[in-house]
Amino acid sequence: MATYIEHKANTRGHADHGWLNSYQSFSFAGYYNPERINFGALRVLNDDVVAGGKGFGLHPHDNMEIISIPLKGALEHKDNMGNTRVISQGEVQVMSTGTGVFHSEYNHNADQEAQFLQIWVFPKQLNIAPRYDQIILDRTRMQNTLLPFISPESADGGTYIQQDAWFSSGIFDNGKTTSYDVHSTGNGVYAFVISGSFTVDGHLLDARDALAIENPATVNIVATSDKAELLIIEVPMKPSSN
Repeated sequence: MATYIEHKANTRGHADHGWLNSYQSFSFAGYYNPERINFGALRVLNDDVVAGGKGFGLHPHDNMEIISIPLKGALEHKDNMGNTRVISQGEVQVMSTGTGVFHSEYNHNADQEAQFLQIWVFPKQLNIAPRYDQIILDRTRMQNTLLPFISPESADGGTYIQQDAWFSSGIFDNGKTTSYDVHSTGNGVYAFVISGSFTVDGHLLDARDALAIENPATVNIVATSDKAELLIIEVPMKPSSN
């Protein structure tokens, strides 16, 4: 039987550093909530706004799968793998940090904010060779349906991370319905509302609310506003790193 935990937007951690305004769905940096350490393999979901021209200087990561999804503006990325890239709204960046990566990430524009989701997922294998990828989402294919863009097989023009995880997103008109079938028994689903509102298995969620669902089989979704955008993250609930 499925179990549900609502994560309302106003219950998230919050840090305002002036140049960075960050809302944290799970314990991160100065925010600690023993009931919000992770959701299975999903470790971090930060909703960040970066001031014009500001950003994160060169810093290290290892043994984590990092996904960046710009929602507004653009970010400039540089790393010690030789990548210098700009990621904009409508694109997705993934990094497998494995044995170790140094990177920096700045707002590409000096005159406007950049907003993005920063998501960390535990890998299924430790100390792999680092990897970088970047894809463009076809937002026309996200209308009133969930478009998968991260999966173990890089299906349907998407990309992958080093975990048996699936990411999907869609943009829905008011009243439109869809469902999400879990790929593997025992996985969990984290439904995060980017904009608008939905009912997810009967739970009403507004913008930036989330619903953590353990042991689902099929998740039923109804948009309750126009231009409502939903992110679905399916992850193993008992990740193991070797």
